[in-house]
Amino acid sequence: MPDKKFTPSGFGTLAIHAGHAQDPRYAHLTPIYATSTFVYDNAEQGMRRFAGEEPGYIYTRWGNPTFTEVEDKIAAMEAFGLQDDQGNPLVLKALFQASGMAAISTLLLMNLKAGDKVLTHYSLYGGTQEILQIVLPPLGITAIIADLRDPARAAEALKADPAIRMLYIETPANPTIQCVDIEELTKLAKQYGVIVACDNTFATPYLQQPFRFGVDFVIHSTTKFLNGHGTAIGGLLVGRDLEFMQTKAYKTYKTLGGNGNPFDAFLLVNGMKTLELRMDRHCQNAEQVAKFLLGHPSVARVNYNGLASHPDHAVAMKQMRHPGAMMSFELKGGLQAGIHCMDKLSLCTRTVSLGTCDTLLSHPASMTHKSVPAALREQYGITDGLIRMSVGMENVQDILADLDQALEGVAS
Repeated sequence: MPDKKFTPSGFGTLAIHAGHAQDPRYAHLTPIYATSTFVYDNAEQGMRRFAGEEPGYIYTRWGNPTFTEVEDKIAAMEAFGLQDDQGNPLVLKALFQASGMAAISTLLLMNLKAGDKVLTHYSLYGGTQEILQIVLPPLGITAIIADLRDPARAAEALKADPAIRMLYIETPANPTIQCVDIEELTKLAKQYGVIVACDNTFATPYLQQPFRFGVDFVIHSTTKFLNGHGTAIGGLLVGRDLEFMQTKAYKTYKTLGGNGNPFDAFLLVNGMKTLELRMDRHCQNAEQVAKFLLGHPSVARVNYNGLASHPDHAVAMKQMRHPGAMMSFELKGGLQAGIHCMDKLSLCTRTVSLGTCDTLLSHPASMTHKSVPAALREQYGITDGLIRMSVGMENVQDILADLDQALEGVAS
Protein backbone atom coordinates (compact mmCIF):
# COMPACT_ATOMS: atom_id res chain seq x y z
CA MET A 1 0.00 0.00 0.00
CA PRO A 2 1.94 3.05 -1.21
CA ASP A 3 2.20 6.17 0.97
CA LYS A 4 1.81 9.62 -0.52
CA LYS A 5 5.08 10.97 -1.94
CA PHE A 6 3.84 14.44 -2.85
CA THR A 7 6.17 17.34 -1.93
CA PRO A 8 4.09 20.23 -0.52
CA SER A 9 4.82 23.73 -1.77
CA GLY A 10 2.87 25.46 0.99
CA PHE A 11 2.73 25.30 4.77
CA GLY A 12 -1.02 24.60 4.88
CA THR A 13 -0.64 21.47 2.76
CA LEU A 14 2.27 20.36 4.92
CA ALA A 15 0.26 20.85 8.13
CA ILE A 16 -2.45 18.57 6.78
CA HIS A 17 -0.39 15.80 5.21
CA ALA A 18 3.09 15.73 6.76
CA GLY A 19 3.91 12.81 9.02
CA HIS A 20 1.00 10.67 7.91
CA ALA A 21 1.63 7.06 6.90
CA GLN A 22 -1.07 4.82 5.48
CA ASP A 23 -2.64 2.77 8.25
CA PRO A 24 -2.26 -0.99 7.65
CA ARG A 25 -6.05 -1.40 7.97
CA TYR A 26 -6.67 1.51 5.61
CA ALA A 27 -8.08 3.96 8.17
CA HIS A 28 -8.26 7.43 6.68
CA LEU A 29 -6.86 9.05 9.85
CA THR A 30 -4.15 7.59 12.03
CA PRO A 31 -6.03 5.75 14.81
CA ILE A 32 -5.61 6.19 18.54
CA TYR A 33 -3.28 3.30 19.30
CA ALA A 34 -4.54 2.80 22.85
CA THR A 35 -2.14 0.05 23.80
CA SER A 36 0.58 -0.13 26.42
CA THR A 37 2.60 -2.80 24.63
CA PHE A 38 3.19 -4.23 21.16
CA VAL A 39 3.60 -7.89 20.19
CA TYR A 40 6.13 -9.77 18.05
CA ASP A 41 5.78 -12.45 15.41
CA ASN A 42 8.36 -14.56 17.22
CA ALA A 43 11.02 -14.36 19.92
CA GLU A 44 13.72 -13.48 17.42
CA GLN A 45 11.79 -10.43 16.25
CA GLY A 46 11.41 -9.26 19.85
CA MET A 47 15.13 -9.69 20.37
CA ARG A 48 15.93 -7.70 17.22
CA ARG A 49 13.66 -4.83 18.27
CA PHE A 50 15.11 -4.60 21.76
CA ALA A 51 18.60 -4.67 20.25
CA GLY A 52 17.68 -1.86 17.86
CA GLU A 53 18.36 -4.06 14.85
CA GLU A 54 14.79 -3.85 13.52
CA PRO A 55 12.42 -0.87 13.57
CA GLY A 56 9.18 -1.39 15.39
CA TYR A 57 7.24 -0.48 18.49
CA ILE A 58 7.85 -2.11 21.86
CA TYR A 59 6.14 -0.16 24.64
CA THR A 60 4.16 3.08 24.43
CA ARG A 61 6.47 4.83 26.89
CA TRP A 62 9.14 4.26 24.23
CA GLY A 63 7.03 5.18 21.21
CA ASN A 64 3.62 4.74 19.61
CA PRO A 65 2.29 5.10 16.03
CA THR A 66 0.02 7.99 17.04
CA PHE A 67 3.04 9.73 18.60
CA THR A 68 5.03 9.20 15.42
CA GLU A 69 2.62 11.23 13.32
CA VAL A 70 2.78 14.11 15.81
CA GLU A 71 6.56 13.99 15.89
CA ASP A 72 7.03 13.77 12.13
CA LYS A 73 4.45 16.47 11.39
CA ILE A 74 5.95 19.06 13.75
CA ALA A 75 9.51 18.19 12.70
CA ALA A 76 8.46 18.74 9.09
CA MET A 77 6.85 22.08 9.91
CA GLU A 78 9.90 23.31 11.82
CA ALA A 79 12.14 22.29 8.90
CA PHE A 80 9.86 23.45 6.08
CA GLY A 81 11.89 25.18 3.37
CA LEU A 82 15.16 24.99 5.32
CA GLN A 83 18.46 23.37 4.35
CA ASP A 84 21.25 21.75 6.32
CA ASP A 85 24.93 22.74 6.09
CA GLN A 86 25.34 20.63 2.94
CA GLY A 87 22.44 22.29 1.14
CA ASN A 88 20.08 19.34 1.56
CA PRO A 89 16.55 19.64 2.95
CA LEU A 90 16.83 19.92 6.72
CA VAL A 91 15.73 16.80 8.61
CA LEU A 92 14.85 17.05 12.29
CA LYS A 93 13.90 14.55 14.99
CA ALA A 94 11.13 15.18 17.50
CA LEU A 95 9.96 13.48 20.71
CA PHE A 96 6.33 13.79 21.86
CA GLN A 97 6.05 14.59 25.56
CA ALA A 98 3.33 14.74 28.20
CA SER A 99 3.60 18.54 28.47
CA GLY A 100 5.76 21.48 27.55
CA MET A 101 7.40 21.20 30.95
CA ALA A 102 8.23 17.54 30.28
CA ALA A 103 9.93 18.63 27.06
CA ILE A 104 11.90 21.32 28.89
CA SER A 105 12.88 18.86 31.64
CA THR A 106 14.11 16.32 29.10
CA LEU A 107 16.04 19.04 27.25
CA LEU A 108 17.81 20.23 30.38
CA LEU A 109 18.55 16.83 31.92
CA MET A 110 19.88 15.29 28.71
CA ASN A 111 22.31 18.17 28.12
CA LEU A 112 23.41 19.42 31.53
CA LYS A 113 25.35 18.05 34.49
CA ALA A 114 26.48 19.35 37.88
CA GLY A 115 28.65 22.43 37.45
CA ASP A 116 27.00 23.52 34.20
CA LYS A 117 25.19 26.85 33.83
CA VAL A 118 22.34 28.06 31.66
CA LEU A 119 22.33 31.59 30.25
CA THR A 120 18.80 32.90 29.83
CA HIS A 121 16.70 36.07 30.08
CA TYR A 122 13.96 37.38 32.32
CA SER A 123 10.25 37.13 31.53
CA LEU A 124 10.12 33.38 30.97
CA TYR A 125 7.11 31.13 31.42
CA GLY A 126 6.58 30.64 35.17
CA GLY A 127 7.20 26.88 35.04
CA THR A 128 10.48 27.40 33.20
CA GLN A 129 11.49 30.01 35.76
CA GLU A 130 10.79 27.52 38.56
CA ILE A 131 12.76 24.64 37.08
CA LEU A 132 15.76 26.89 36.42
CA GLN A 133 15.76 28.60 39.81
CA ILE A 134 14.31 25.98 42.17
CA VAL A 135 14.63 22.46 40.73
CA LEU A 136 18.05 22.56 39.04
CA PRO A 137 20.24 24.35 41.63
CA PRO A 138 20.19 21.39 44.09
CA LEU A 139 21.49 19.29 41.18
CA GLY A 140 24.42 21.66 40.77
CA ILE A 141 23.01 23.38 37.67
CA THR A 142 22.45 27.14 37.88
CA ALA A 143 20.95 29.86 35.72
CA ILE A 144 22.45 33.22 34.78
CA ILE A 145 19.73 35.75 33.93
CA ALA A 146 20.51 38.77 31.77
CA ASP A 147 18.68 41.14 29.47
CA LEU A 148 19.45 39.29 26.25
CA ARG A 149 17.65 41.83 24.08
CA ASP A 150 21.10 43.43 24.09
CA PRO A 151 23.45 40.85 22.48
CA ALA A 152 26.38 42.62 24.15
CA ARG A 153 25.07 41.38 27.51
CA ALA A 154 25.11 37.82 26.18
CA ALA A 155 28.63 38.28 24.85
CA GLU A 156 29.83 39.54 28.24
CA ALA A 157 28.27 36.62 30.10
CA LEU A 158 29.61 33.99 27.68
CA LYS A 159 33.09 35.44 27.79
CA ALA A 160 33.12 35.72 31.56
CA ASP A 161 31.86 32.23 32.44
CA PRO A 162 33.13 29.11 30.63
CA ALA A 163 30.73 26.99 32.73
CA ILE A 164 27.82 28.18 30.56
CA ARG A 165 26.75 25.11 28.61
CA MET A 166 23.38 26.23 27.24
CA LEU A 167 21.71 29.41 26.00
CA TYR A 168 17.96 29.10 26.62
CA ILE A 169 15.65 31.60 24.95
CA GLU A 170 11.90 32.08 24.76
CA THR A 171 10.76 34.46 22.05
CA PRO A 172 8.22 35.99 22.14
CA ALA A 173 8.48 35.63 25.90
CA ASN A 174 5.75 35.09 28.47
CA PRO A 175 4.05 37.36 29.53
CA THR A 176 5.79 40.60 28.49
CA ILE A 177 6.00 39.42 24.83
CA GLN A 178 9.59 40.64 24.58
CA CYS A 179 11.64 39.28 21.68
CA VAL A 180 15.32 38.43 21.51
CA ASP A 181 17.37 38.16 18.32
CA ILE A 182 17.68 34.42 17.65
CA GLU A 183 20.25 34.81 14.90
CA GLU A 184 22.61 37.13 16.78
CA LEU A 185 22.42 35.19 20.03
CA THR A 186 22.98 31.86 18.26
CA LYS A 187 26.05 33.22 16.47
CA LEU A 188 27.47 34.35 19.79
CA ALA A 189 26.73 31.06 21.51
CA LYS A 190 28.40 29.05 18.75
CA GLN A 191 31.60 31.06 19.18
CA TYR A 192 31.82 29.61 22.69
CA GLY A 193 30.57 26.10 21.87
CA VAL A 194 27.31 26.66 23.72
CA ILE A 195 24.08 24.76 22.94
CA VAL A 196 21.10 26.93 21.95
CA ALA A 197 17.52 25.99 22.78
CA CYS A 198 14.44 28.03 21.89
CA ASP A 199 10.88 27.84 23.19
CA ASN A 200 8.75 28.44 20.10
CA THR A 201 5.34 27.97 21.73
CA PHE A 202 3.96 31.49 21.22
CA ALA A 203 4.99 31.70 17.57
CA THR A 204 4.51 28.11 16.30
CA PRO A 205 6.50 26.93 13.26
CA TYR A 206 4.09 28.83 11.02
CA LEU A 207 5.21 32.23 12.34
CA GLN A 208 8.82 31.46 13.30
CA GLN A 209 11.41 28.77 12.54
CA PRO A 210 14.32 29.01 14.99
CA PHE A 211 16.27 26.30 13.13
CA ARG A 212 16.63 28.81 10.29
CA PHE A 213 19.04 30.68 12.56
CA GLY A 214 21.09 27.69 13.68
CA VAL A 215 19.58 26.71 17.04
CA ASP A 216 20.13 23.16 18.28
CA PHE A 217 16.77 22.47 19.93
CA VAL A 218 13.22 23.80 19.82
CA ILE A 219 10.62 23.22 22.52
CA HIS A 220 6.84 23.46 22.23
CA SER A 221 3.97 23.31 24.61
CA THR A 222 1.65 21.67 22.08
CA THR A 223 -1.22 22.38 24.47
CA LYS A 224 -1.40 25.88 23.04
CA PHE A 225 -1.72 27.02 19.40
CA LEU A 226 -0.61 23.70 17.89
CA ASN A 227 -3.55 21.85 19.43
CA GLY A 228 -5.62 25.00 19.10
CA HIS A 229 -8.71 23.86 20.95
CA GLY A 230 -7.65 23.42 24.57
CA THR A 231 -8.52 19.72 24.53
CA ALA A 232 -5.21 18.09 25.50
CA ILE A 233 -1.91 18.64 27.26
CA GLY A 234 1.30 17.93 25.35
CA GLY A 235 4.84 19.01 24.59
CA LEU A 236 7.49 18.43 21.98
CA LEU A 237 11.26 18.48 21.89
CA VAL A 238 12.82 18.88 18.43
CA GLY A 239 16.52 18.47 17.72
CA ARG A 240 18.91 19.08 14.84
CA ASP A 241 21.54 16.43 15.68
CA LEU A 242 19.81 13.24 14.53
CA GLU A 243 22.33 10.88 16.09
CA PHE A 244 22.08 12.63 19.45
CA MET A 245 18.27 12.67 19.29
CA GLN A 246 18.13 8.97 18.45
CA THR A 247 20.59 7.96 21.18
CA LYS A 248 21.11 10.04 24.32
CA ALA A 249 17.99 12.18 23.89
CA TYR A 250 15.77 9.18 23.22
CA LYS A 251 17.30 7.26 26.13
CA THR A 252 16.66 10.18 28.50
CA TYR A 253 13.13 10.62 27.17
CA LYS A 254 12.03 7.02 27.61
CA THR A 255 13.79 6.62 30.97
CA LEU A 256 12.28 9.76 32.51
CA GLY A 257 8.84 8.58 31.40
CA GLY A 258 7.68 11.96 30.19
CA ASN A 259 5.93 10.61 27.09
CA GLY A 260 2.50 11.83 26.01
CA ASN A 261 -0.50 9.57 25.48
CA PRO A 262 -2.17 8.33 22.28
CA PHE A 263 -5.49 10.16 22.78
CA ASP A 264 -3.82 13.55 23.28
CA ALA A 265 -1.58 12.83 20.28
CA PHE A 266 -4.65 12.11 18.15
CA LEU A 267 -6.29 15.40 19.17
CA LEU A 268 -3.07 17.25 18.45
CA VAL A 269 -2.67 15.77 14.97
CA ASN A 270 -6.14 16.88 13.99
CA GLY A 271 -5.77 20.31 15.58
CA MET A 272 -2.57 21.01 13.65
CA LYS A 273 -4.25 20.48 10.30
CA THR A 274 -5.89 23.90 10.60
CA LEU A 275 -2.86 25.66 12.07
CA GLU A 276 -2.27 28.01 9.14
CA LEU A 277 -5.92 29.06 8.91
CA ARG A 278 -6.25 29.53 12.65
CA MET A 279 -3.06 31.52 13.05
CA ASP A 280 -3.99 33.85 10.20
CA ARG A 281 -7.28 34.71 11.93
CA HIS A 282 -5.66 34.98 15.38
CA CYS A 283 -3.06 37.37 13.99
CA GLN A 284 -5.52 39.53 12.05
CA ASN A 285 -7.62 39.98 15.17
CA ALA A 286 -4.59 40.70 17.35
CA GLU A 287 -3.52 43.63 15.19
CA GLN A 288 -6.87 45.33 15.66
CA VAL A 289 -7.06 44.57 19.38
CA ALA A 290 -3.57 46.02 19.94
CA LYS A 291 -4.49 49.25 18.16
CA PHE A 292 -7.69 49.53 20.20
CA LEU A 293 -5.84 49.06 23.50
CA LEU A 294 -3.09 51.47 22.48
CA GLY A 295 -5.66 54.24 22.12
CA HIS A 296 -7.61 53.48 25.30
CA PRO A 297 -7.26 56.07 28.10
CA SER A 298 -7.10 53.41 30.85
CA VAL A 299 -4.16 51.56 29.28
CA ALA A 300 -0.66 52.69 30.18
CA ARG A 301 1.26 50.33 27.89
CA VAL A 302 0.59 47.66 25.28
CA ASN A 303 3.15 44.90 24.83
CA TYR A 304 2.62 43.76 21.26
CA ASN A 305 5.48 43.35 18.82
CA GLY A 306 3.30 44.34 15.89
CA LEU A 307 3.24 47.94 17.10
CA ALA A 308 5.99 50.04 15.56
CA SER A 309 6.43 51.72 18.94
CA HIS A 310 7.35 48.46 20.65
CA PRO A 311 11.10 48.25 21.40
CA ASP A 312 11.32 44.72 19.96
CA HIS A 313 9.32 45.44 16.81
CA ALA A 314 12.32 45.31 14.45
CA VAL A 315 13.60 42.03 15.90
CA ALA A 316 10.14 40.45 15.67
CA MET A 317 9.77 41.52 12.04
CA LYS A 318 13.22 40.12 11.25
CA GLN A 319 12.50 36.59 12.45
CA MET A 320 8.71 36.18 12.46
CA ARG A 321 6.20 35.91 9.64
CA HIS A 322 3.80 37.92 11.82
CA PRO A 323 4.07 39.23 15.41
CA GLY A 324 1.45 36.72 16.52
CA ALA A 325 -1.67 36.59 18.67
CA MET A 326 -0.19 37.13 22.14
CA MET A 327 -0.04 40.46 23.91
CA SER A 328 -0.17 41.96 27.37
CA PHE A 329 -1.26 45.37 28.54
CA GLU A 330 -0.67 47.46 31.64
CA LEU A 331 -3.61 49.27 33.21
CA LYS A 332 -3.00 52.67 34.77
CA GLY A 333 -5.05 51.75 37.83
CA GLY A 334 -2.82 48.81 38.81
CA LEU A 335 -4.18 45.76 40.62
CA GLN A 336 -7.67 47.07 41.30
CA ALA A 337 -8.06 48.13 37.67
CA GLY A 338 -6.98 44.65 36.61
CA ILE A 339 -9.54 43.01 38.93
CA HIS A 340 -12.25 45.33 37.64
CA CYS A 341 -11.44 44.54 34.01
CA MET A 342 -11.21 40.78 34.53
CA ASP A 343 -14.47 40.64 36.52
CA LYS A 344 -16.44 42.54 33.88
CA LEU A 345 -15.48 40.35 30.92
CA SER A 346 -18.54 38.87 29.26
CA LEU A 347 -17.42 37.26 25.98
CA CYS A 348 -13.71 36.79 26.61
CA THR A 349 -12.64 33.98 28.91
CA ARG A 350 -10.92 34.41 32.29
CA THR A 351 -8.34 31.63 32.39
CA VAL A 352 -4.68 30.78 32.05
CA SER A 353 -3.17 29.02 29.03
CA LEU A 354 -3.44 30.32 25.50
CA GLY A 355 -3.88 29.42 21.86
CA THR A 356 -7.51 28.27 21.90
CA CYS A 357 -10.17 29.53 19.50
CA ASP A 358 -11.65 31.84 22.13
CA THR A 359 -9.97 34.93 23.56
CA LEU A 360 -8.30 34.26 26.92
CA LEU A 361 -7.23 36.80 29.53
CA SER A 362 -5.19 36.13 32.64
CA HIS A 363 -3.51 38.09 35.43
CA PRO A 364 0.10 36.81 35.51
CA ALA A 365 1.07 38.27 38.90
CA SER A 366 -1.63 36.25 40.65
CA MET A 367 -1.81 33.29 38.28
CA THR A 368 0.94 31.99 35.98
CA HIS A 369 3.76 33.88 37.75
CA LYS A 370 2.43 33.77 41.32
CA SER A 371 5.40 31.60 42.35
CA VAL A 372 7.91 34.21 41.14
CA PRO A 373 8.91 36.56 44.00
CA ALA A 374 7.22 39.96 43.76
CA ALA A 375 10.51 41.85 43.49
CA LEU A 376 11.60 39.72 40.56
CA ARG A 377 8.20 40.07 38.89
CA GLU A 378 8.49 43.84 39.06
CA GLN A 379 12.04 43.69 37.72
CA TYR A 380 10.86 41.54 34.82
CA GLY A 381 7.97 43.88 33.99
CA ILE A 382 5.26 41.59 35.39
CA THR A 383 3.47 44.25 37.40
CA ASP A 384 0.22 43.91 39.37
CA GLY A 385 -1.65 45.81 36.66
CA LEU A 386 -0.46 43.59 33.80
CA ILE A 387 -3.02 41.50 31.92
CA ARG A 388 -1.99 38.87 29.37
CA MET A 389 -4.21 38.23 26.40
CA SER A 390 -4.39 35.41 23.88
CA VAL A 391 -6.47 36.88 21.08
CA GLY A 392 -8.98 34.38 19.75
CA MET A 393 -10.82 33.81 16.50
CA GLU A 394 -14.15 35.42 17.31
CA ASN A 395 -15.42 38.26 15.15
CA VAL A 396 -13.06 41.02 16.14
CA GLN A 397 -15.87 43.52 16.63
CA ASP A 398 -17.19 41.34 19.45
CA ILE A 399 -13.78 41.10 21.12
CA LEU A 400 -13.38 44.87 20.98
CA ALA A 401 -16.89 45.46 22.32
CA ASP A 402 -16.26 43.19 25.30
CA LEU A 403 -12.94 44.85 26.10
CA ASP A 404 -14.54 48.29 25.77
CA GLN A 405 -17.27 47.51 28.29
CA ALA A 406 -14.83 45.72 30.64
CA LEU A 407 -12.57 48.77 30.69
CA GLU A 408 -15.46 51.18 31.26
CA GLY A 409 -15.03 52.91 34.59
CA VAL A 410 -11.41 51.78 35.01
CA ALA A 411 -9.18 54.56 36.33
CA SER A 412 -7.41 56.41 33.54
